[in-house]
Amino acid sequence: MQAFKRRTFLLIASSAAAAVAGRVAAQTSGKVSESEPQAVALGYKDDTSKVDNKKYPKHTPDQKCANCQFFQGKATDALGPCAVFGNRNVSASGWCSSWTKKAA
Repeated sequence: MQAFKRRTFLLIASSAAAAVAGRVAAQTSGKVSESEPQAVALGYKDDTSKVDNKKYPKHTPDQKCANCQFFQGKATDALGPCAVFGNRNVSASGWCSSWTKKAA
């Protein structure tokens, strides 16, 4: 009887762990939305021309995710993973306040 309870517990526990891992993976994949709390906090916009320059006076139109050191995609990609957003996809023409010029 004891072995059955242990096996049942282990089966339930492993199933629950797999379900949680699946939810975490689903939350960390896909494209970053401008309305997400982290994106809002960093002023992320899908289009650099839509950044509020009064709120972010250091922003310039030539600053784009594609030329940021945190952008992991190719400069020619429309979307690419960003280290700031947990390697979730951002728009190459986007911008956030973490923008840092990519080293040459």
